[in-house]
Amino acid sequence: MSDVKFTEEHEWVALDGDIGTVGITDYAQDQLGDVVYVELPAVGAEFTKGEQAAVVESVKAASEIYAPVSGAVVEVNPALSDNPALVNESAMTDGWFFKLRIQEPSEFDELMDETAYATFVEDLD
Repeated sequence: MSDVKFTEEHEWVALDGDIGTVGITDYAQDQLGDVVYVELPAVGAEFTKGEQAAVVESVKAASEIYAPVSGAVVEVNPALSDNPALVNESAMTDGWFFKLRIQEPSEFDELMDETAYATFVEDLD
């Protein structure tokens, strides 16, 4: 995977050029439990950083997924419609939610790197 950053809401975004692939972290999927449904945004939808972009439902709760950076959706993960459990099986790879064309690259730079996120999560437990 390319350069990956994390939010305090447990989303990750992997940057490849000006496209950011967005999903939730292993920590988030572990906290949610078995994912049973994912509501993805429409291709073409535009979000500002921090705006609700998707919803994930598990056996425990429903949780909003926020855009980690501002951008327009260029692709959604069609596999999640048929198999939402992919989020549990491989949250950081096959279980991605959507891809954004990033509008403000500086927003990506403001997010936590893997080390900072790991420290953040340790402090939660």
